[in-house]
Amino acid sequence: MPDDLIIDGYAPTPLPPEGEGVPGWSLKGLILPLSLGIGVLLIIAWYTWDEGAMRNFISSVNPWIMACAFLMTICRVVFGGWRISFISRHSLGFKAGIRSQLMWDFASNISPSVVGGAPLTAYYISRESKVTSMETKASRKGPIAIGDVSAVMTYVMLLDQIWFALSVPVILFAMLSMDVIPEVAGNVGLWTAVVYFILLMLYAGVFAYATLFHPELLSRIASVVFRLPLLRRFRDGVLKEMEQFSARASVLRKQKSDFFLRGFMLTTGTWIARYMLAVFVIWSFVPDVDTLLLVMRSIAMTISALVMPTPGGAGGIEGLYALFFSDLLPNTSLLVPSLITWRILGYYIFLVFGVSVSARHLQRTRKTVK
Repeated sequence: MPDDLIIDGYAPTPLPPEGEGVPGWSLKGLILPLSLGIGVLLIIAWYTWDEGAMRNFISSVNPWIMACAFLMTICRVVFGGWRISFISRHSLGFKAGIRSQLMWDFASNISPSVVGGAPLTAYYISRESKVTSMETKASRKGPIAIGDVSAVMTYVMLLDQIWFALSVPVILFAMLSMDVIPEVAGNVGLWTAVVYFILLMLYAGVFAYATLFHPELLSRIASVVFRLPLLRRFRDGVLKEMEQFSARASVLRKQKSDFFLRGFMLTTGTWIARYMLAVFVIWSFVPDVDTLLLVMRSIAMTISALVMPTPGGAGGIEGLYALFFSDLLPNTSLLVPSLITWRILGYYIFLVFGVSVSARHLQRTRKTVK
């Protein structure tokens, strides 16, 4: 194990034998989110599409601003990969970090949003590091065990939670002076959103506080929650995982302040790129749009999508896009073309990259085994 790995001093969970307990993905896992996303797109198109809508969209797009949208997709991956590499103390190189980020986005897009793609990504990183160490036998850095990767993933998720907790007050403050939640949502939608944002902020705050200061707090909460009749059968497994979590959290608390600061800055770059993708897509063909309102709505929409139960939020996130942005467009017929563009750059492209990264990893594995 590398001496400078973030979890130096933590006894890692051993890597499972090949083929045992290995998380993975299947063609069925791709078909479901694609079907949901395309299905909702077709429904929206049925009500908003008119003759020549795509032609009008293409003719009105500012290519330079749309190029910025493409740039946001690139920045999202670069900052995310850089963050993974940095948090691993460069046990994962920059290129390996990029591949890991692509795998994470892919895994998140074929897993329910409330679950995320961390388990599959952790396994991929461990196997990828094993293949890399076999390819470069002269390297002093050996493969990274699952437990080590779990510590890295825990810290990445902690940074994301801190970012969510800080984003919510910005949204709530903006709601005092602008319609961050569209009027079409009504009072019920408005107050549902407010309650959700506050609960998310509290959850993120508790998670961050417990991780950095009192991890036993999460263990106590989990112990109480998983005494409920429907959850009792999961209690032993959850409590065992919480013990592992406490060990990883104790290592995080030992890191220097500049480690947290640099990690947070990379997280900021990752999430700003996510938020700004929709902004640049819409701004590219609506030059006089209220950009501040557009940014606030993009943040609110992205955070709202975190609780979608479908893989990658497919189906639901298309509906959220229509809800948050339709009244900002000069013509509702432009809704579907802009939605398709946004989903290609922020979702479908990662399905393609994920399959490509998986195939490349499989090829490298076979070569090293031979």
